[in-house]
Amino acid sequence: MKTLTLVRHAKASNDDPTLADRDRPLVDRGRNEALEMGKRLARRKVKPDLLLSSPALRALTTAQLMAERLGCERKDIAVDDRLYASSAQGLLAVIRALDDKLEHAMLFGHNPEFSELAHRLSSEIVAMPTCAVAEFRFDTTTWSELGRAAPVDATLDHPAK
Repeated sequence: MKTLTLVRHAKASNDDPTLADRDRPLVDRGRNEALEMGKRLARRKVKPDLLLSSPALRALTTAQLMAERLGCERKDIAVDDRLYASSAQGLLAVIRALDDKLEHAMLFGHNPEFSELAHRLSSEIVAMPTCAVAEFRFDTTTWSELGRAAPVDATLDHPAK
């Protein structure tokens, strides 16, 4: 069984037009969203083997806040440039190349590609609002199979729920 969790970054600031897109920080609401979603995952005893984040500040901060709630160290978060300004197909390529020893991978990134990938994996998921968490379980032993077969379970949670 392989578990894939996609986390769209929490609410970020658009207030400073001089900031590069990668440098946009979370607003207070976003920090609270990330902490709340991390708490929900911790209650479910979610323990990913891999936390992989976009290098964008808003995604990395979301990953750090959620990791803290999950009992993971900040140093355990790997940053991968391929999760920034990607595509659903590009994300799928990253996932399919994961080490098969990993059972649960949690990725932190952006829309529209996260919503597109989530919808591709499960037609029931149409969109991922800020700080949404989509979790998919696949009856397979290899990551390379993801996207070729439907997940045995798919859930979506977000702060407004």
